[in-house]
Amino acid sequence: MKTKTRKKKYEKRAAYIFVIPAVLLLFAFLILPGISTIRYAFTDYNIMRPDDINFIGLQNFINLFQDKDFLKSIWNTFHFTIFVVPFQCLLALGLALLVSSRRRGVSIFRAAYFSPMVTSMVVVAILWSVLYNPNPNNGLINAFIVKLGLEPIGFLSNPKTAMNSIVFMSAWQAAGYQMMIFLAGLQGIPEEQYEAGAIDGAGSIRRFIYITLPGLKNVIKYVIMITMIQAMKIFTQPYVMTKGGPQNATRTLVYYIYEQGFQSRNFGYACAVATIFFVIVISMSLVLKKIIKAD
Repeated sequence: MKTKTRKKKYEKRAAYIFVIPAVLLLFAFLILPGISTIRYAFTDYNIMRPDDINFIGLQNFINLFQDKDFLKSIWNTFHFTIFVVPFQCLLALGLALLVSSRRRGVSIFRAAYFSPMVTSMVVVAILWSVLYNPNPNNGLINAFIVKLGLEPIGFLSNPKTAMNSIVFMSAWQAAGYQMMIFLAGLQGIPEEQYEAGAIDGAGSIRRFIYITLPGLKNVIKYVIMITMIQAMKIFTQPYVMTKGGPQNATRTLVYYIYEQGFQSRNFGYACAVATIFFVIVISMSLVLKKIIKAD
């Protein structure tokens, strides 16, 4: 009895030893900065005047909702999220179905589809900026369009196409990650279910609807949730490809926080934007979770 009690104490102590470093890191790099962000959101903190901080109450938040650039950045962030989430998830599911067979050589295609994900987003953004170049002599896509006898398209220079161009590039780059998750889900569906469906005369489409989709239900929920959260945090693509332009068409919330905090040095205002951003992401996550659970 004493040996068991001693063993439990030892296991409890070991658990604390392993957990404490993670808790300390979480507190230092997530909780403490979050508290500081909320605190600074109610001040006029300017990083060029760190000793001159004044409490101004809700003034930053009042100014925010009168700021057209802020409201535009919210719209752009939602635009990106609404389009990229279904497109990326469907693309990932399609790729997973393509590479789910156990034929020889299929692992090469899995690696090829996943490789953009392990490539730096900065590198991918620069590459696609070249592909989107409006000059047919420099831009591969427009060179092909001109060959077809059409006019070149200003993918990143036209406010109407800039964000959708980033949506397409982002879905292509990140779909490999969701593909691997879907692939794991597909491999968890018993083969006997497909065999039974084939015996009952169900074609490939009916097997997909009545076997594959129900079998992937929980995986689909998870993928939609993480894709939505990642989409809301978009920053690198507009920063590298468009600098928020043209005409603020690709300025997102995170990019606006960067502009206010590190370019305009208006740190208190940037913290107010970050606080609103946090509330939006949490609210959307809770609403999406409720919708998914209702299913």
